[in-house]
Amino acid sequence: MIKKSLLLFSAIICLAACQSEKKEILYPKTDLAAVPLIPKPVKTIATHSAFGLDSNTVIYTTTQDPAFEKVGQFLSEKIKGKIGLNIAVNDAHSEKLERLIYINQSDSTDLETPESYQLYIKKDSILVNAKTAAGAFRGIQTLRQLIPEKSNDTLTDHPIWLIPSGKIVDAPKFEYRGAMLDVARHFFTVEEVKKYIDILAYYKYNTIHLHLSDDQGWRIEIKSWPKLTEVGSKTEVGGGEGGFYTQEEYKDLVQYATDRHMTLIPEIDMPGHSNAASLSYPFLNGNGKPLKPYTGTRVGFSTFDTRKDTVYSFLDDVIGEIAAITPGPYFHAGGDESHATKKSDYIHFVEKVEKLVQKHGKQMIGWNEIAQANLDQSSVAQLWNESHSAIKAAENGLKVILSPSERTYVDMKYDSISEYGLTWAGYIPVDVAYNWNPETYVEGLPRKSILGIEAPLWSETISNSAELEYLAFPRVIGIAELGWSPAEHCNWEDYKERLAQQVPYLNQMEVNYYPSPLVDWKKD
Repeated sequence: MIKKSLLLFSAIICLAACQSEKKEILYPKTDLAAVPLIPKPVKTIATHSAFGLDSNTVIYTTTQDPAFEKVGQFLSEKIKGKIGLNIAVNDAHSEKLERLIYINQSDSTDLETPESYQLYIKKDSILVNAKTAAGAFRGIQTLRQLIPEKSNDTLTDHPIWLIPSGKIVDAPKFEYRGAMLDVARHFFTVEEVKKYIDILAYYKYNTIHLHLSDDQGWRIEIKSWPKLTEVGSKTEVGGGEGGFYTQEEYKDLVQYATDRHMTLIPEIDMPGHSNAASLSYPFLNGNGKPLKPYTGTRVGFSTFDTRKDTVYSFLDDVIGEIAAITPGPYFHAGGDESHATKKSDYIHFVEKVEKLVQKHGKQMIGWNEIAQANLDQSSVAQLWNESHSAIKAAENGLKVILSPSERTYVDMKYDSISEYGLTWAGYIPVDVAYNWNPETYVEGLPRKSILGIEAPLWSETISNSAELEYLAFPRVIGIAELGWSPAEHCNWEDYKERLAQQVPYLNQMEVNYYPSPLVDWKKD
């Protein structure tokens, strides 16, 4: 099947070359290696000519796998959105074969991971090679960044956008590259979450983690326990009206992420951070204190009753309903800051919940406190504040996600005059968020134990997209590079030059990014 695709590609290239012989344009020298790509690819080889993207360009894809055609359609839509150019995809009747973009399913042994890709750019053709549609999707994000905002129409009688020629060979450093959004402290709408997913996908994130419950609110419909949203969703920090996702809305978010080759991970935080759930169903409460709606920001006061069988019956239903509409492999069970839970009760709870998560076909993720329990090696510990917990988890065979609060918590202020954010983990300027090596950051944590990296965004101080974007951008862009690019490519002086040139994309997406004075931002 793959050989047939390559034969088709060769035939199309030959035809394109023959048709374009009379119309060959001599392009000015261009340098592929000088394009400000983020994340920086593993290898870039410039050949100093250009592919001319114009109205005579077509997109073809491997047709044996429909997912590759969807990648082609996605690229076509994004090109139209960026420069207004309509490009047909797999149009058998198209006579436009002067310039070709071909997205190919390849069995090359050089493609070592599912997200690896190769990008070959010549004067008349662009070839994206990948084993999987996910790899092809990562490749077209690079291609999107290579397309200039403005055409160079001085060389032809029609608009043309010059893409520098050469070869890019690329693959991610970590298999897990995530961003977390807290929709519990303040609720964010489906459209606000989709916008965040779009920008994350552009920078090659592959995971969106939604923090769906906390003391201040419960944000997902559970049909077997309707009071969770009838009661628990009505509050948020500061006394706003809250909100929740119906299961249909949640499935829409899951599909939106899936279409961008991103896994959505749901989190129900427990046994602490559980006031909204216990307020909805008081039998869950384990701290012995009167329940009332909570709109503050203090943590650690709530807990489920970890020794009550009905609590686990409740959780069986909740985990089961969410797992049934979540195709990804993970379910995040929280587990952090459960200060009102006795240690023995906490360990008992975590071990019981892990079995419930496994019962419903998922792997459990939990914050680093879960390392106290005796867990299956399929579970994952997420480091946020205790390095020794991550090391213990690794020693017990668990994988670890790195989210050290002093580097990746993008809800921290940039500096003393930041408009939004907290300070308990310190100020995190743009360079501090970027200048660290995840592979060596935790002394004693083996590289093989690191699943990946995640940038959490807690929402105590933010309540809408503009405020979200102020804290997230540009810091999550740098964290994207730390998760993808080889350590030797992660150089602050080089990175900040490339970051400065992201302005046109950020403006096109209407992102309210923080214009850090550490960066000489390009005037759009």
